[in-house]
Amino acid sequence: MNSKFAAVVLVLMSLICNIAMAKSSGKLRVGYYGYTCPNAEIIVRQAVNKAVSANPGIAAGLIRLHFHDCFVRGCDGSLLLDTVSGKPAAEKDNFANFPSLRGFEVIDEAKAQLEAACPGTVSCADILAFAARDSALKAGWIGYDVPSGRRDGRVSLSSEVLANLPPPFFSASQLRDNFKRKGLSLDEMVTLSGAHSIGVSHCSSFANRLSGFNATFNQDPSLDPSFAEILKTKCPVSRTNDPVVNQDFQTPNRLDNKYYENLKKHKGLFTSDQTLFDSPLTSKLVVNNVKYGAIWAKKFGAAMVHMGSIDVLTGKKGEIRRNCRLIN
Repeated sequence: MNSKFAAVVLVLMSLICNIAMAKSSGKLRVGYYGYTCPNAEIIVRQAVNKAVSANPGIAAGLIRLHFHDCFVRGCDGSLLLDTVSGKPAAEKDNFANFPSLRGFEVIDEAKAQLEAACPGTVSCADILAFAARDSALKAGWIGYDVPSGRRDGRVSLSSEVLANLPPPFFSASQLRDNFKRKGLSLDEMVTLSGAHSIGVSHCSSFANRLSGFNATFNQDPSLDPSFAEILKTKCPVSRTNDPVVNQDFQTPNRLDNKYYENLKKHKGLFTSDQTLFDSPLTSKLVVNNVKYGAIWAKKFGAAMVHMGSIDVLTGKKGEIRRNCRLIN
């Protein structure tokens, strides 16, 4: 055997072994689909860009999908599963998720294209992680690499949602403890809360902060009075439905640090937003994010990557769903 040819063969064998070891090690890595489905991330990004261009609000929806998925059973795509007749309700049908979650159709579109290009290769959990990353890039020019190799879970229970997702009335210490249970730091909690600089919220999620909605509700003193009056006009007491308002009135479709500026002005929409500035536990972090927007953006990307590693299924655990709404 020619010595040069032998050297090439050895290099190739080493490369193949390294790839196999990386896959079998059960760890996520950037470029996981480089050989099995080279265009995987491009396909997802194109689907996201198309959807967000048509409806900018979808960017917030996709980031929220990833967050709500990871906080219940880990980042395993369980949020995407539909309820099966005769079986317990799935995560997506819990009132904390339905009907407010958006973007499922974007994941379906990306999955359909990936199945046509690389059948049975790319997990729904990874599609969610890619879509959240691409949404951050599209809405805020926040770029980061996503380690992949997640596999999909086979269980989704509505009954597990409320015990894991932080509600909009949590205090700073409650938020800290909730995120800590998921392995995320106090700074990461405050950083990820910046995702509320895009998207909308239903009036019912913060109506308890406004006077006039219930005889027992007094105006939340931490809420700017003029801002409260604006919210009341958008959320009339006599409403027959549940209207939505922008979570950030400054730059509603731009993922940026204006969210933290709003908190300093006492214009945070949820109790769980405003508490970040009002609490000594987190106020300094909010002030720093106001001052250093570029640093916050980098921290946001890093925190998204860390969140995306919560209790992932890898190796031989779970499955690669052919349809994100159904187990195989």
